[in-house]
Amino acid sequence: MSASTLPDTPSRLSLYLNLIRWDRPAGTYLLLWPTLAALWIAAGGFPGWHLLVVFVAGTFLMRSAGCAVNDVADRDFDKHVKRTAQRPVTSGAITPKAALVFGAALALIAFALVLTTNLPTIAWSFAALAVAIFYPFTKRFFSMPQAVLGVAFSFGIPMAFAAVRGEVPMLAWQLLIGNLFWVLAYDTEYAMVDRDDDLQIGIKTSAITLGRFDVIGVMLFYAAYLAIWGVLGAQLGFGWGYFAGIAIAAGQVLWHFTLIRERTRDGCFKAFRLNHWVGFAVLAGVLIGKL
Repeated sequence: MSASTLPDTPSRLSLYLNLIRWDRPAGTYLLLWPTLAALWIAAGGFPGWHLLVVFVAGTFLMRSAGCAVNDVADRDFDKHVKRTAQRPVTSGAITPKAALVFGAALALIAFALVLTTNLPTIAWSFAALAVAIFYPFTKRFFSMPQAVLGVAFSFGIPMAFAAVRGEVPMLAWQLLIGNLFWVLAYDTEYAMVDRDDDLQIGIKTSAITLGRFDVIGVMLFYAAYLAIWGVLGAQLGFGWGYFAGIAIAAGQVLWHFTLIRERTRDGCFKAFRLNHWVGFAVLAGVLIGKL
């Protein structure tokens, strides 16, 4: 057989890039935007290049490590779902051990960045790691695993406050609770894509738990997120720029309703995939509000 007729086989590099979703950065943005918003709020403006680099790089590294852990934990489930069956671990292209070693290496690099901050941030990083590792397994027994994901995806908020102020005030936890509702909204949209497969497999998701109330549930989650962050912004004295960002985010939420109301896979996945723009609108409002 000539070289030109040999089947294409992905390189090891491309497999590991696929493992960490290199070509799908939306997940990183979903983590990054609220973290950056928290940094700006905690610092009362630009937090400095050091913390900005630490949190941007750390967010990318920990999201990548989380993908590796998630794929190992879900490999027996993912093979039954068309959308995930060809993931490197599920397909056997990368062994679970190799994926975990790679994920651990990324997490260690992220931890090295955290070590350049302060003791409170270092301490909170252990809690963040524990929640991130625990999340994939909650799909087996918890009816709303998206709530656990919400905590994991919001932990950059208290860590940002710890890095800037050396403590985590009540404001940070209030922002985290608000952001948790946003995660519930977009990850329920994500779960709606795979609901039929998940029902056959037997795992638990918020889309299954909410049943026919899934669409209204998503909209209520969005409303809670924007309401909490809106009220907190008012208490902090943010001006028109911040509330313009909230309004733009709300407009996107209404558009998402049109995408998910028929519960089509394409519509729900599109809503999830573009959700980071909702968070970016709120971040832009914070940045303008702090000018």
